[in-house]
Amino acid sequence: MKIGTLLNLELKHDKTGKILKYRCKVVEKNEDYLYIDYPIEIKTNKTAFLQKGSLLSVEYVGEDQSVYKFHTEIIASVKLNVPALIIDFPRKENIKRIQRREYVRIETAIDIAFHGSKDSFTTVTSDISGGGMSIIIPNDKKIEEKEEASVWIVLQMHSGEFQYVTALTEVIRVKESESRASTASLKIISITKPDRQNIVRYCFEKQREARKKELL
Repeated sequence: MKIGTLLNLELKHDKTGKILKYRCKVVEKNEDYLYIDYPIEIKTNKTAFLQKGSLLSVEYVGEDQSVYKFHTEIIASVKLNVPALIIDFPRKENIKRIQRREYVRIETAIDIAFHGSKDSFTTVTSDISGGGMSIIIPNDKKIEEKEEASVWIVLQMHSGEFQYVTALTEVIRVKESESRASTASLKIISITKPDRQNIVRYCFEKQREARKKELL
């Protein structure tokens, strides 16, 4: 794991039992510990001050673009160049490579070509994740729930390179609106592993960019 790696954290609230989700990044590391900046709660977008002894579930994208998960504990707080938390870094055998059932979802407008059973058009997304996306439906176009559609997506990565992703999707929900643009939620039902990894990497890069802007 490299310094700068983005981590997604989950913490179970002691009183309510709710799962609280945070994001942070690795600012320093050694063989036994990771030093992370103070996490941002995803729901409120505010800095969280987690207590020593808090038990966390951690997910991150490795250098091979696979998703990994481990469980850890907050050991202490420390001041480096920025205030940081120390968490236990488990041995390799205790870090699991997982098949994601849930993916990081980000709000972003990406160019997309939609090829449905009845209509085809170009539009943009309103959000995207490794498991699916929401798209804006042009005023003169029609999409039906449960129809299958091929989508072509253009991802501009942080490096400046473009990745062209294709996927077979199913329309899960159509949300029509008179005052705002209508949207459709698409679930990915077939995609190559490299293409899904490119979407996951794109989402993590966008999260990292947002995090950097918050620190400015």
